[in-house]
Amino acid sequence: MILENNDYGVKTIVIRKNLDDEEALKIVEQKKTDPFKSLLSRPKKEDIHLDSLKLYYEASLIVSGKYAANYFRKASHTIDVDSNVHGVVMGDAVFPVRSKSGLEKAFVGKKGKNKVDLSLEEHVFVEEEDELTFDHYGLEVELPFKIDSKTIENYPKKILEDNTFTIKKPEFTYDSAIEKLQIHLKKPMDPDVRDLSDEFVLHDITEVYIPIFEARLSDPKKRVEIIRIDAVRKKVL
Repeated sequence: MILENNDYGVKTIVIRKNLDDEEALKIVEQKKTDPFKSLLSRPKKEDIHLDSLKLYYEASLIVSGKYAANYFRKASHTIDVDSNVHGVVMGDAVFPVRSKSGLEKAFVGKKGKNKVDLSLEEHVFVEEEDELTFDHYGLEVELPFKIDSKTIENYPKKILEDNTFTIKKPEFTYDSAIEKLQIHLKKPMDPDVRDLSDEFVLHDITEVYIPIFEARLSDPKKRVEIIRIDAVRKKVL
């Protein structure tokens, strides 16, 4: 069943910004010609107009969960037996010793151990637990900062309510993120497994809102460019 984003219980985190409007404006002033430069020319700063500077809160997603499975699979195990053993009997099955090559006979001699290949079934139990982080567009990333009491806002819902018009929700569904996590946790299996019993348990979905300043710039030719500034690390993206 495909669930809509609002059908999940979702944690909300807002990262605390370390950059105010005045500092962001200084960075834009220093970098505003960069998007318009070419190999042959760079415009003058006075020719580039700042149309707007807005603080957005852009959502990333963190999903965590666990995959567990148990099943039977075919396997082959090799055991050493004495040189005078010609085969091993297990139930109704007889497993002969492996034929030695001329080279093996030369090295180990007649008294060397014989080897028996046992064709068996293994009962396998698998448990994988992990989390994945996705950026605003659904690409798998690692957040460049820690999430702890020092880096997050104490009242995230109020901040989001106060900035309703500059909130950027994820551009992909929770189901897409969960599906990617399931694929990540569920490792490829042999094609001849039997009696597979498996389960995926979703632990958490967390929306992490990252403050990003966006400056809209234009030049005399009416070309428009955007400068994005990470307001946590004070870094142009």
